[in-house]
Amino acid sequence: MTLSFRLSEEQKLFRETFRRFAEKEVAPLVEEAEEKEEYPRWMFKRMADLGFLGISYPEKYGGAGADKVTDCLLREELARISQGFLSSWSAHCWLGTYPIFAFGTEEQKQEYLIPANRGEKIAAFGLTEPNAGSDNRGLQTTAKPSENGWIINGSKIFITNATFCDYVVVAAYTDKSRGSKGISLFLVDQDNPGLQVARKLKKEGIRSSETAELTFSDCRVAKNKIIGGSQNPASFYDLMKVLTFGRVGVSAGCVGIAQASLEAALKYSAQREQFGRPIKDFQTIAFKLADMATRVEAARLMVWQAAWLVDQGQYCVKEASMAKLFASEAAVHCAKEAMHIFGGYGLMREYPVGRYLRDALVYEIGEGTTEIQKVIISKQLGL
Repeated sequence: MTLSFRLSEEQKLFRETFRRFAEKEVAPLVEEAEEKEEYPRWMFKRMADLGFLGISYPEKYGGAGADKVTDCLLREELARISQGFLSSWSAHCWLGTYPIFAFGTEEQKQEYLIPANRGEKIAAFGLTEPNAGSDNRGLQTTAKPSENGWIINGSKIFITNATFCDYVVVAAYTDKSRGSKGISLFLVDQDNPGLQVARKLKKEGIRSSETAELTFSDCRVAKNKIIGGSQNPASFYDLMKVLTFGRVGVSAGCVGIAQASLEAALKYSAQREQFGRPIKDFQTIAFKLADMATRVEAARLMVWQAAWLVDQGQYCVKEASMAKLFASEAAVHCAKEAMHIFGGYGLMREYPVGRYLRDALVYEIGEGTTEIQKVIISKQLGL
């Protein structure tokens, strides 16, 4: 078996292409989006036109057919500019579409996946509830069969893209007596009677990514809206695969935040002078930078390893959780150290390091808390 840590020439080219796009077209939008807490929806279509939206899906479904490593390269570069923009992209390009690709019927792929990859329909994913976060089995949302389909009742919270999406992938119990086996996924169009955006949520981090609470009150959906079809519906265990593979991508975003923090700190420490010389020349600062750089590289390698395993078709539960755990903590550490290196200026909005820290803290909680990752890892170790 050959072990290589080199990106292919194609992957290198893609990373450079996307970096230029992120710096030229995304960066100028970030400040306004953060202040208004509004995501520019037109960016989905722009990224679709460039082949960045359905990057990991086959061409026949409107995607680019790229591997998971390339997907992670995109995520790192976008998070390096704005984790908020990446959050909205990811909710659409993974959580709101992968269940359809992996478990949906051909009819569902034609109706939802292809338009989503073209930027014609925007997706959201509804799992978390006010009383069910880490405990996904504690969902209260139900889907009861009716003569013409299903009737959904319940609520979802912290739903990315919910304020402007065209459809939501919703997790609901179809039969609570079966425990987690009784959870299925449904496609609910935004204009469905009974679905309402209850309120838009104001956040400390990823402010440019819009988040809302959804309520379902006798929300009727057709029979063919259960993902996988009524004869072979996607299960709770399929949902866990979505979350596991998704954590690899989330980890790549954390690497992007950590990298951005390092780059900002390196630049500032070379410009800022104290006692007649740049502060980078002081061992205290130099050691901080060395430690930050080491954590960035370690996190990146863990992400690449997990992404490679996904590309090999392996269900990498342990590696995905390890990458999520380490990369999220590395992002927080690097952003916090950058704040210290910037000193008082780090608290000023004209510099980005405060945003990096706010955004990094989101991912010690979101997409599976630090504690949940440790639970998963310990179980994989047989503990």
